[in-house]
Amino acid sequence: MAIESMTGFARAAGTVGIHAWAWEIRSVNGRGLDIRVRVPPGLEVLAEAARKRLTGAFARGTLHVNLQVTSDAGPPRPRINEAALAALLQSVERLPVSATVTPPSYDGLLGIRGVVEFAEEGGDTLTALEKPVLAGLEEVAAGLKDARAAEGRALEAVLRGHLDAIERLTKDAESHPARGVDAIRERIKTQVALLLEASQALDPQRLHQEAALLAVKADIREEIDRLHAHVAALRLLLDQGGPIGRKLDFLSQEFGREASTLCAKAGDAGLSRIGLELRTVVDQMREQVQNVE
Repeated sequence: MAIESMTGFARAAGTVGIHAWAWEIRSVNGRGLDIRVRVPPGLEVLAEAARKRLTGAFARGTLHVNLQVTSDAGPPRPRINEAALAALLQSVERLPVSATVTPPSYDGLLGIRGVVEFAEEGGDTLTALEKPVLAGLEEVAAGLKDARAAEGRALEAVLRGHLDAIERLTKDAESHPARGVDAIRERIKTQVALLLEASQALDPQRLHQEAALLAVKADIREEIDRLHAHVAALRLLLDQGGPIGRKLDFLSQEFGREASTLCAKAGDAGLSRIGLELRTVVDQMREQVQNVE
């Protein structure tokens, strides 16, 4: 299974009689799955259908979904809701007569919301559009899936390139001459000599013990081993594919910690340069990971 990006765009459009419709979906990064649907008034049932369909197709990302409907029908024509008006009249008749209250007039009753409705020529818009628009929803969902998959393939190539660079830099750090026993011994010897020259009150034996402890703490063997393990784990995740963005983000954070520790422990200009380059590649990789579903 391949990985998918969280970014993409898809559009599907069609016409039904006097109506023209168009679905548009724009997908961007998100911590979870957030589907935001906008449809014209009266077509809310299509919004709910869109949410259900897209929830089953995607795991992460913020999806901005918009349905546009235009019509060649004439201007909306008023229609009296006779059932609602009759119910109002019956309620008025049951009210007690009062000399201080004026009986309701038709213009007042017709001004009550729901008594007068405006409908476009051409009949019920929802009935005419529901089936073709839902078919268009399937089309636009598949189009977005394809767009995110294509972006995912490009992302995977970039991530594997970053992994190759991280692996190369880790091996460079592992084989760097500054990690050799003789180089470490020479650095400690020089540091101890400088301290003894600065103050004769220092205990040479205690100073050598402290230097040995510092040398153990400065060893980057553990960081190198963990970097190799993280590279193997991330390659395995990419091979498995699917919605692995959260796991990739966690691993990229671990890469960053190991690279920072390697820089702190380097004790040598050459190792420091490798560590800084490693941190740069890790930061670049983490930026790309944010786009993975």
